[in-house]
Amino acid sequence: MKKFLLLVAFASTVSFVQAQDNQKGAQTFGVSFYLNDFATASRIRTTSLNTVIAEKTFSRVVEMSAGLAVNYAKQIRPNTSFAASLGISGMRYPMTGRVINNSRSLLEFSAALNFMMTTDEYYVQPYLTLGVGGHRYGPHYGAFIPAGLGLKLNIFSEANLFITSNYRVPVTNETASYHFQHMIGVAAPLGKKK
Repeated sequence: MKKFLLLVAFASTVSFVQAQDNQKGAQTFGVSFYLNDFATASRIRTTSLNTVIAEKTFSRVVEMSAGLAVNYAKQIRPNTSFAASLGISGMRYPMTGRVINNSRSLLEFSAALNFMMTTDEYYVQPYLTLGVGGHRYGPHYGAFIPAGLGLKLNIFSEANLFITSNYRVPVTNETASYHFQHMIGVAAPLGKKK
């Protein structure tokens, strides 16, 4: 079922992007720092979101694994942008039925659509994000669907500061796990806005 949902999400993303009216928008390139949070997702799935909030058992930063990413974004409509991210982190990735003793590099890629609440004429742009992604951890490959919230701050039309938090739902249950990813980064325009 999850593989079907991944296929539908990917097909919808591709058809949505291709159906645009060829409106050229701003492109940005940036770098970001992120934290992968497996513990909070596990606690929510084991108990409930209400329990985690009531008992304040959210993960501490030391329980999360840090990583760095390069980011690309392109405005495809006034309230919609395409975003891609390629990140790397070192960690012990939790996989169902496997014991992981050593840290390895986790290489992950995601492509998403960001649905902005305001246009880029505003300094503050909250948005919803939905996409598809995949990762490689040692000899293992996995796929996931990232969905979440973000906030983009336009800094004098010269740069953007973005903060995104998404929940990553595994499509390949054997090699991917539920987790949150919290990202903060800066991006600068490529060329001039058209």
